[in-house]
Amino acid sequence: MSRQVVRSSKFRHVFGQPAKADQCYEDVRVSQTTWDSGFCAVNPKFVALICEASGGGAFLVLPLGKTGRVDKNVPTVCGHTAPVLDIAWCPHNDHVIASGSEDCTVMVWEIPDGGLMLPLREPVVTLEGHTKRVGIVVWHPTAQNVLLSAGCDNVILVWDVGTGAAVLTLGSDVHPDTIYSVDWSRDGALICTSCRDKRVRIIEPRKGTIVAEKDRPHEGTRPVRAVFVSDGKILTTGFSRMSERQVALWDTKHLEEPLSLQELDTSSGVLLPFFDPDTNIVYLCGKGDSSIRYFEITSEAPFLHYLSMFSSKESQRGMGYMPKRGLEVNKCEIARFYKLHERRCEPIAMTVPRKSDLFQEDLYPPTAGPDAALTAEEWLGGRDAGPLLISLKDGYVPPKSRELRVNRGLDTGRRKTAQEASGTPSSDAVSRLEEEMRKLQATVQELQQRLERLEETVQAK
Repeated sequence: MSRQVVRSSKFRHVFGQPAKADQCYEDVRVSQTTWDSGFCAVNPKFVALICEASGGGAFLVLPLGKTGRVDKNVPTVCGHTAPVLDIAWCPHNDHVIASGSEDCTVMVWEIPDGGLMLPLREPVVTLEGHTKRVGIVVWHPTAQNVLLSAGCDNVILVWDVGTGAAVLTLGSDVHPDTIYSVDWSRDGALICTSCRDKRVRIIEPRKGTIVAEKDRPHEGTRPVRAVFVSDGKILTTGFSRMSERQVALWDTKHLEEPLSLQELDTSSGVLLPFFDPDTNIVYLCGKGDSSIRYFEITSEAPFLHYLSMFSSKESQRGMGYMPKRGLEVNKCEIARFYKLHERRCEPIAMTVPRKSDLFQEDLYPPTAGPDAALTAEEWLGGRDAGPLLISLKDGYVPPKSRELRVNRGLDTGRRKTAQEASGTPSSDAVSRLEEEMRKLQATVQELQQRLERLEETVQAK
């Protein structure tokens, strides 16, 4: 009689815990646009989500702690003239966010500390170069101010945000059809793309050369997603010929056959993969699903191990993924998702059950910190470097000097000249105006409270 051996893993019992109602963001109007992006981006300070907007495109930025019902008149980032399709926080500055839109532009924004007090219409820099809508924006993981964008013109542009110029172009000769996904390798030396022509490509963007290519990683016609995982492997999600959803793991040096291929279900939503290099866990979140599946990747066969699934009753319109430095290590939280409902954003914490309150070193190896390892010039010159790692043993504390470096490399000289020429107020003047606005709002609230108390007194008499 054969006995099946259960594989040992410290992540076997990871469980998802949805936030309580008062810790969610209520009454937010999530975008109805039909585009396969997460519609949500988070970092240790802010949560941003693409929302419905009349006469243009907008997204909402809220401080993480500002939970509860969101006022319908809350200020938004509203500089685009057409719907926003994708947003991404800069990994090296928690106040800088990029957005791609149907208006064919990419805009980079600077969010003030404490969040927005007024609608933000003027970006730090507008990046113009695409001829059709821009559906993907991804920051370089280790080089400062390097941003990648992909448009429906089948072109990938790599920007130096500091100068506002496109420094690299991968034209339609590389991707003859719509680009579905783009992902940087951990050191930013390569990118991995999936395309409507049913090919997954690994590209060296500085040389513009295709390092490896796989035709039809999944037999179905629906969109494929591809991300880098550990040890030079890539993970793809797609559909079989019978429209069953699949996940596959590939060795980039031998793309003839997958290391592992698993069929999941027959749902129609595209699976968005999120990979955690610290734990080697990949999370699959399907648009329109009500579940999050997670798998562990190992260096030995069968390589891809199903762990568990978090399920809820309501389907998800989008999903945001918190960087490791934004998690609560004292609660053994190894991941946190921000699930978008139709009118709500719900945090979901992924936790490993442990009895001890001490710091769990095996769960939290040194992780990517907020400092860039390279400048844009160094990376363009051919240098590569992995992320600068930090320890989470005492929790993540943002560097005090971070605010002083918000505009570093964001072409402040060019902005100042443009502001002087146009008569636009400088950032210092805007900060002073915002401070005065805060004081006025506090005074108005105090007067309203006094008026309410007077009305109560009159009614009582």
